Amino acid sequence: MKKRRIKKKAKIMFAVVIILIVGLIIGIKQYKTYLYHHTYEYKLLQKNYNADEVRVIQNKLNDEGINKLLDSDYIPKLVDFLQEKYFIYNNLDRYLSYYQKNPTKDLSEIVTLINVNRDSNYYENTTPTDTSKDTLMLVNKYNYLSQDYTPENLVNVSSSYAYDGNIARQDVLDAFKEMYNDALKDGITLILNSSYRSYSEQDETWLTRKKAYGTEKADQYAARAGYSEHQTGLALDINQFNTTEKDFENTPAFTWLSNNAYKYGFILRYPEGKENITGYSYESWHYRYVGKDVAKKITDEGITFDEYYAYYIAN
Repeated sequence: MKKRRIKKKAKIMFAVVIILIVGLIIGIKQYKTYLYHHTYEYKLLQKNYNADEVRVIQNKLNDEGINKLLDSDYIPKLVDFLQEKYFIYNNLDRYLSYYQKNPTKDLSEIVTLINVNRDSNYYENTTPTDTSKDTLMLVNKYNYLSQDYTPENLVNVSSSYAYDGNIARQDVLDAFKEMYNDALKDGITLILNSSYRSYSEQDETWLTRKKAYGTEKADQYAARAGYSEHQTGLALDINQFNTTEKDFENTPAFTWLSNNAYKYGFILRYPEGKENITGYSYESWHYRYVGKDVAKKITDEGITFDEYYAYYIAN
């Protein structure tokens, strides 16, 4: 009898252990399911994003971005935009809005145009230039300088390097002199045609063009007062000695600058084919000082300063 009772108790204990183990396994599975239902992966799948899209979203967006995404319905083309090199999350709604109006446009082009504010008309939705960025400040048709802004360390440029009456920032002039001397060793004689211009001087320049060609043409070739890089002291119009601006593209000097300007911290500010980004017609003579490291990056990536600023500075 005693042995039977022991066997019976053992069977009961074994059954209890089995029940506990089974219960524990079920509980763990349910807990894991509970936890999974609170993951971004599960929530995104419930929004009809597929597994590949979910992986991209989790790789590209932070928690704040994903939570914002979860507040809306499935967004077609979202992942395609996320995989664009210069994608900026804060611009997502503008990308999508622009795409809906221009469904045949390339997504890379849409990202670029929105990043540089081309979903607004020129001289609309403008903001003051952040002059604290110094050599990397952005001045264009959306970012302006105050009427009284004058760069520090302005100096007169010797007639050895420029036509009469030119003024430049000392650091920019020093970089130009280094470039000038190296170009001279290669048989190239550079000369500054125009450098710093005050607000009032730029106003006179633009009004003269407006009077001669009308507002639309004036805006293509000249900045309105306050919106000119020349007021920063960082822009230089460079020619080959005894050559006019319209002929500069066909000179050895232009070829030399195309291959070497970045080494001295200068970039071609308004390149050919980028008119819809920069807002200006192609100017083979207009160079902007940004420093050697930034100039190399802009040159290597084949982008404009407007694009660089939007993605690497403002973003």
